[in-house]
Amino acid sequence: MSETVNHKPQPERLYGRQRGHPLRARQQRLLEDALPRLRLTPEQAHDPRAVFGDVSDVWLEIGFGGGEHAFAQSEANPDVGYIASEVFENGLCSLMGRLVPEGQEADIVPPAHFRIWPEDARQLLKSLPDGSLGRVYLMFPDPWPKSRHAKRRFVHPANIAEVARVLRPGGVWRIGSDHPVYQEWVQDVMGAQDLFELVDLSQGERPEGWSPTRYEAKAWREGRTPFYWTFVRRGV
Repeated sequence: MSETVNHKPQPERLYGRQRGHPLRARQQRLLEDALPRLRLTPEQAHDPRAVFGDVSDVWLEIGFGGGEHAFAQSEANPDVGYIASEVFENGLCSLMGRLVPEGQEADIVPPAHFRIWPEDARQLLKSLPDGSLGRVYLMFPDPWPKSRHAKRRFVHPANIAEVARVLRPGGVWRIGSDHPVYQEWVQDVMGAQDLFELVDLSQGERPEGWSPTRYEAKAWREGRTPFYWTFVRRGV
C-alpha cells in the first residue's frame, strides 16, 4: 500500500511549534489584550450566526498563516461572517496587526463580521452546527512531506467527514498547495471519497476570486507551481 493511501489515525495535534521568532512588544500586546476581544469562544462556536448577526453566510479559513488571504477575503465580502483559524502565534499577530490600530490593543471593538479561532481547527469543526458554513478554505497548509508525518496532514478522511458535515450541500471547499507531495496527496485522498465533487483544478494560475498569500509568492520565487482545487459538497 502506498503512503498516499495509508491513512493512519491522526495524532492529538497536527501542528508543530506555536511560536517562531521572539515576539516584539506590540505583538505581545496583541496576544494578551486584543486576541481575547477578537476570538470566537467555544460557546459561540455552537451558533456562529448569533455572533455575526445579519450576515448572508459564514465562512471558515483553516490555518491562515500570515492572514493576508483571510483579511482580503473578509474585506471583499463584508456581508459574510468570517472565522479565521490559526495556532501559530506569529501568524496570529500578523493578522491582528492588520485589524488593530497601534495603541488600541486593549479596547479594540471586534469587527462585526470577523472572528479568530486561535486553537486547533478540528475542535472548532466538532463544535459547529451541521450545515452552518457556506465555504471553507485550506490555503497552502503545512505539507508534512515525510511519509511518517502523513497522518498530520489536514486532508484526511476523518477531517473530510467533519468538513462535509459543517458545509451545507452546495458549499465550497477551496484548497491550495504548492508542494508536490501534498498535491499528490489531495488528488489521491479526495479522489477516494464521495462527499465532495471536484469542480475545478487550476495548475499554476490562481482562479478569479482567490486572494494571494505569502506562501504562494514564496512558491513562485522558489520555482514551485501552486495547484488550486475547488470542491463542492454533494447532497440535496
